[in-house]
Amino acid sequence: MQSKAATVDAYLKSLPEDRRAAIGAIRGVIRKNLPRGYAETMQYGMIGYNVPHSIYPDGYHCDPRQPLPFASLASQKNHMALYLMCIYGMESHRAWFVKAWEATGKKLDMGKGCVRFKRLEDVPLEVVGEAIARVPVKEFVEYYDKSKPASAKKKSAKPAAKKAPVKKTTKKAVTKATAQKTTKNAAKKVTKKPATRKKSSAR
Repeated sequence: MQSKAATVDAYLKSLPEDRRAAIGAIRGVIRKNLPRGYAETMQYGMIGYNVPHSIYPDGYHCDPRQPLPFASLASQKNHMALYLMCIYGMESHRAWFVKAWEATGKKLDMGKGCVRFKRLEDVPLEVVGEAIARVPVKEFVEYYDKSKPASAKKKSAKPAAKKAPVKKTTKKAVTKATAQKTTKNAAKKVTKKPATRKKSSAR
């Protein structure tokens, strides 16, 4: 459920009181543990934590106008959700996250990188904080560059300089020019008057 709020504060104010408290608490943990270089913005209608274009100019390959997403926090229709791109494909971090969460005795409702919950009490905040702190910007960008689709890699590569096209004379043009020249020469031969011979006087 995407919000049209322009700022994080406006987004929080739009939430019901219970969800505002839960989202606000998790936001506080994320901000406290967020490595240097990431920025907090509204992104895709959610509270987003991303790598700014000033650090990673290529942006998100799905939409280069967007900064590279790292994590997001949102209030959905039937639950709240924490989206962690840092564990979406980084298997070592994902394995650690699952093990650490389950060790707290709390139930983990998780997709590939989306953690769903209905109450703040369902979330081990210390695990969330450590998951965020474990992935500095440099490591995340290096992982992303290696894992993004080949088509996106080609787009971000510097385009090669274009060579000036070589103008080719077509066979058709040559034939036409030759035909015109032949016709012109033939016309000259027809119109040229034959030289008259002078009769020699009889002696």
